[in-house]
Amino acid sequence: MGTALQLQAVSISFGGLTALDGIDLGVAQGEIVALIGPNGAGKTSLFNCISGVYRPSRGSIKFHDHELIGLEPHQVVALGIARTFQNTELFAGMTVMDNLLLGTHAGRKVGVIAEATRLPRFGREERKAVARVRELLRTSGTGLLGNEIASELPYGLQKEVEVLRALAMEPEMLLLDEPAAGMTEDEARALADNIVQLRDTRGITVVLVEHNVGFVMSAADHIAVLDHGKRIAFGTPEEIQRDPVVIRAYLGSAEEKRR
Repeated sequence: MGTALQLQAVSISFGGLTALDGIDLGVAQGEIVALIGPNGAGKTSLFNCISGVYRPSRGSIKFHDHELIGLEPHQVVALGIARTFQNTELFAGMTVMDNLLLGTHAGRKVGVIAEATRLPRFGREERKAVARVRELLRTSGTGLLGNEIASELPYGLQKEVEVLRALAMEPEMLLLDEPAAGMTEDEARALADNIVQLRDTRGITVVLVEHNVGFVMSAADHIAVLDHGKRIAFGTPEEIQRDPVVIRAYLGSAEEKRR
């Protein structure tokens, strides 16, 4: 099992404020790695650097043999990396099916002229996309049929639809930004199970940011802990729970909030 994602000395600052300070991180192919840490630790900034939204001032981010720094977000997607966001980014007035079909667009190999003129190849690609989405819905465990309006779904289901839309791109790696936010404990537990099953059945590598500690402990193979832009710990869920540096970081932030 090789390395899917390798970060070396990744740093970025905004207006003199250091958001990431020399982050090193390796993620194996088919592994689930969680990023945790207090608010402002740099977790989302790290995601933005991986996905091409931010350009680090220093360091290297490689997906297999491809250097990601300097690529635009659509070029990162084309390499096989799909991302969800903290807030749902679904098209609210559209059906679940149409939202998921939009996710398949990144993987299509049909040119603009073929789409505009509806050439036969476009029809074949469209039929394949519809079949892919129907299979995703069938195996998702959500019970959704596809004709539901996205904005009318409970928030937890909207978050699951966003994960399904990312899967519709047929990625090699998923970046999940707070996938369990706003979910009940039962919903979060079910989603954690689904992510593990997804890895086991499809071999997809998953990197996730999440504040729900129970979700992280049940889903992640390894956990990286960030604090003030630095990686302060890395290990299995069991190791992280016992790490005194991690405990101090969380207790320290909690004490600051009480002052």
